[in-house]
Amino acid sequence: MNMVITPKARLVIEVVQDLICPWCYLGVQRLLRTLRRRADIAYELVWHPFLLNPDMPQAGMARSDYVVRKFGGEERARRLYHSITEIGQREGLVFRFERIRRTPSSVDAHRLVRFAAREGRADDMAMALFAAHFSEGLDVGDPIVLTALAGSVGLHPDAARDFLDGDGEFATVQAENLRAHRLGINGVPCFVLGGRHAIAGAQESEVIARLLDVALLDD
Repeated sequence: MNMVITPKARLVIEVVQDLICPWCYLGVQRLLRTLRRRADIAYELVWHPFLLNPDMPQAGMARSDYVVRKFGGEERARRLYHSITEIGQREGLVFRFERIRRTPSSVDAHRLVRFAAREGRADDMAMALFAAHFSEGLDVGDPIVLTALAGSVGLHPDAARDFLDGDGEFATVQAENLRAHRLGINGVPCFVLGGRHAIAGAQESEVIARLLDVALLDD
């Protein structure tokens, strides 16, 4: 008996995000969950950096100072974080905002994702960074933390540390952040499917599924 195997549709999905953005973590999780249900799609994620805090010092800042600057006070931040935590639980994500002591610059984390992409590990690296920051409260601007996370996804820690000690991909991260703004992307996450269709925000899986269908029809 001959079986006809329908080839999978190939789809490139550009993920514009900041690794210290909780909505990005949620949005990517929903995207991946939706894609896992689509056996008809062979997808590739391409990670693009977006800097929510472009003027953040390289060493980051105390979380308490950041909360005041970003939200105007602890109480407003606490309400928002509670809401995100509840949404995260429904998506299988653990947010522990109380563990975060410093808000880092995300530049080096973005650089590390680009480094990991050379070994085909960008997806794993990005998700490890999200989880480290939001679930464990680790400082993903600290080169020691970043090196350990690189090793956890199968990258050589010494090579990762040497890369982080240099300035590789620094200019690219800055340039891609500027490019995103010039394209009119003012908030993240933003997903661009097939180079034609974009969707912003941590959308529900049903919305993502509909856009996947539209992108495949236009491919």
